[in-house]
Amino acid sequence: MPINKDHQEFHPVDLDHGFELIPGYPEGFKHKILTGFLDEENKIGGRTRLLKIEPGTYSTEPFVHDYWEEVWQVSGDLIVGNDANGEGGESFGPNTYACRPPGARHGPFKSERGCILLESHYYDESGKP
Repeated sequence: MPINKDHQEFHPVDLDHGFELIPGYPEGFKHKILTGFLDEENKIGGRTRLLKIEPGTYSTEPFVHDYWEEVWQVSGDLIVGNDANGEGGESFGPNTYACRPPGARHGPFKSERGCILLESHYYDESGKP
């Protein structure tokens, strides 16, 4: 099944409002879906979203999912690989990129000053990871 996304021309995106809490994520991790839909139960579709990590927020466990993920760091600081207390890890700044295949362990994540990531999540056309 092809990925269904709306046709959208250039338009302003509010980076301060409209972000929602993500079930299963720490409270300071919020997202705003820009386009598309990812159906994790049926393993189809794709979406593009902004992920905002509030200042001082961190996750404690690596993330693993069964879809592709591409990430572009738009702004702020992102620390990858911190421990369960939010200590340690490697720091990254804007204009950094990651591409992760299904099943790749990544994180935990922390941001000291806050950051925004542009993420694209999708299943391949076969519907298999």
